[in-house]
Amino acid sequence: MGYLFLFFLLLLIIFPPLLLPLLFMLGLFLLVFIPFKFAFNSIVVLFNAPGQIYQIATNRQLRKNHALEHATINVLEEKFGRGLFYSGLARENGFFIRAQFSPLEVEEAAREGLLRLQQGEENLATHARCGTTILVINLFSSLLFLVILFGMGVFSLLYVIIALLLANLAGPTLSIYFQKWLTTSARVGDIVIRGVENRSPQGVPAPGWFFIHTALLRTLK
Repeated sequence: MGYLFLFFLLLLIIFPPLLLPLLFMLGLFLLVFIPFKFAFNSIVVLFNAPGQIYQIATNRQLRKNHALEHATINVLEEKFGRGLFYSGLARENGFFIRAQFSPLEVEEAAREGLLRLQQGEENLATHARCGTTILVINLFSSLLFLVILFGMGVFSLLYVIIALLLANLAGPTLSIYFQKWLTTSARVGDIVIRGVENRSPQGVPAPGWFFIHTALLRTLK
């Protein structure tokens, strides 16, 4: 790719009259290619995203661990600041946290998050940077684009920009509602934390990755 760019740059230096035709061709390509690609991606998202949300929404255990994952990150951010990099991933038997802390600090944050959820701080169950936000933005922008497209009957880069702009403005707010009602559950009164393990989602020890094991009280009897 780099050699191709240098080749075109050399052509422009040697043959300046090629500049305008090349720019015209590039602009025409973008104006045609981007709307068609976005339309294709929009159809794919509309087929896949609802299924992903449904799988999470119908798995109560996963939703509880998702809520506890958010609560843990929220507690870590309260203690150490929001400028640090955090990420998480919920599973049925626990959740992953990526953060540059000791296992003890992560476990203390998870236990505090669980206790505060059980005491009624349901706002800890949601997080503005959750992956749900990306999913909602993709779904909303795809839906908006297709509605505008079929309403106007023409492909346009402007419609892509409008759809993305509106989706990014509304996405974070919509995401909180999606999380609250569909992808998390703050009803974690029957959840216990069994321990913390240094392990990545790939199943191997990795710096900064922790897996917090959880279980339902009834399974421990």
